[in-house]
Amino acid sequence: MTASLGTQHRPMEIRLKRDEKVLEIDFEDGHRFRLPAELLRVESPSADVQGHNPSQKTIVAGRRHVGITGLEPVGHYAVRITFDDLHDSGLYSWDWLYHLGVNQDRLWHDYLAALAERGLSRDP
Repeated sequence: MTASLGTQHRPMEIRLKRDEKVLEIDFEDGHRFRLPAELLRVESPSADVQGHNPSQKTIVAGRRHVGITGLEPVGHYAVRITFDDLHDSGLYSWDWLYHLGVNQDRLWHDYLAALAERGLSRDP
């Protein structure tokens, strides 16, 4: 199942579990996701990670232990996540977070495969 990025999914609650390095999000439609900080970091919607088209996506290595240091609401549509590696340029729209949650297993599998293909590691 792939979430449509054109649909507005709204969170009812967002909880940062710093010790677990997880962001928990409950959406209005009943979906609840536990998104690891590492996945959020390596799938950041920022241009320096996603590029300007899919062929420009950067594979971010060495983030196994990354944590979240801050969350800042951006209007009524997104949150800015600050990571302890100082990355803070991505605006995580509600739809992007929903997309990450629904597609978490596939995205994680693809990330691990991309690391292996390039001889990179999750370890710093």
